[in-house]
Amino acid sequence: MHVARRERSRLPAAERRRQILEVASGLIAERGFWGLSMQDVADGCGLTVPGLLHHVGSKDGLLIAMLEHRDAEDARAWGDSVHDLRGLCAAIVRRNAAQPEIVRLFAVLSAESLAPEHPAHDYFVARQQDALDKLTRLAKPARDAEQLARQVIAMMDGLQLQWLRDQAGTDLVALWESAAETLFVVDPARRAPARIGSRR
Repeated sequence: MHVARRERSRLPAAERRRQILEVASGLIAERGFWGLSMQDVADGCGLTVPGLLHHVGSKDGLLIAMLEHRDAEDARAWGDSVHDLRGLCAAIVRRNAAQPEIVRLFAVLSAESLAPEHPAHDYFVARQQDALDKLTRLAKPARDAEQLARQVIAMMDGLQLQWLRDQAGTDLVALWESAAETLFVVDPARRAPARIGSRR
């Protein structure tokens, strides 16, 4: 790995923080959180470890800041323009298909953080509940809205894992669109998405 000369340039604080988060994201996607070295992050940014800690406080603080930064970037990408469940899911899948390293990062951390002692455990618990609540609200016209939301999350996560293992031979967007045809079956009597498996 090319190591930038330490303290070579003095970036504005916001720009330096963004650089740190980008470097850390790439390293965690490759190695996981437990394999992350603060020295490697510092080297990638041209900083000393004390200089790095000045910006992020600790290794745990760096992890949470990075996750929150990524969530904020994604939220900005689709904004408030999508108000239906299927449209939001399609927007998420299209964005994820364009950033496999970020999807890999979250997949690695999501699995690692199943351990209660992981520093991102509480973050991912809250993130999952927030996603479930949001998708359930959007699915409300359907019967069993929470069940549908859970199925959507499970399908998206599962398809993304398959795609990450075989990006060359797998089209994530096409996989999702095919799955969506099953997930979002329309109940003609209600003109709203019915739960999976209902074809009345």
